[in-house]
Amino acid sequence: MKNFAIIVAGGSGSRMKADVPKQFLLLRGKPILQHTLERFLAVLPPENIILVLPARDRSIWTSLCEQHHFFAPIQTVDGGASRFQSVRNGLSAIPADAELVAVHDGVRPYVSPDIILHSFETAARVGSAVTCVSAKDSVRILNPDNTSQAIDRAMVRLVQTPQTFRLDWFRQAFQADEQPHFTDCASVLEHAGFPITLIEGSYENIKITTPEDL
Repeated sequence: MKNFAIIVAGGSGSRMKADVPKQFLLLRGKPILQHTLERFLAVLPPENIILVLPARDRSIWTSLCEQHHFFAPIQTVDGGASRFQSVRNGLSAIPADAELVAVHDGVRPYVSPDIILHSFETAARVGSAVTCVSAKDSVRILNPDNTSQAIDRAMVRLVQTPQTFRLDWFRQAFQADEQPHFTDCASVLEHAGFPITLIEGSYENIKITTPEDL
């Protein structure tokens, strides 16, 4: 099957309290984003990976690639003003004969090749595969009046990436106008009426957002 991946790397360094976007910070001697791309290069050829970066960050990334001798011929497209728009830009670079597309956060460098492959295998069967893990902590829901109530954590899943769908589903769903509740691809596809299938992720597959994460 013709599988593709979109790696979205549009974050800033604000929550990380860094001078450069968090995807460019060094982790074990290499940029976080390089680690992430190498995980996908273990599964896909470079021409099947689309990197979405803010236009302003292209020169930084080019310089880092030269510094760290990372020259995989991965296509780069400009990001948008939001994640929704960035994914839509990435989708525009996917060829029409592609079948499945995985979208992944550029700052989740510890995704395993097994999880990536499992997401493609599941989406090939049922159309979607959204990576998640069970909640370890007790969970409470806040009410508008500032009270709260406990819910059964066995019913709660913490959503990760990759989130993999059939390309035709992706294209149809992302024709919608952007909504405030579109926090990930799964919410966009669900809004369009497509079923969401959850697959097991990993607690190691963290999203590096704050200094504590790093």
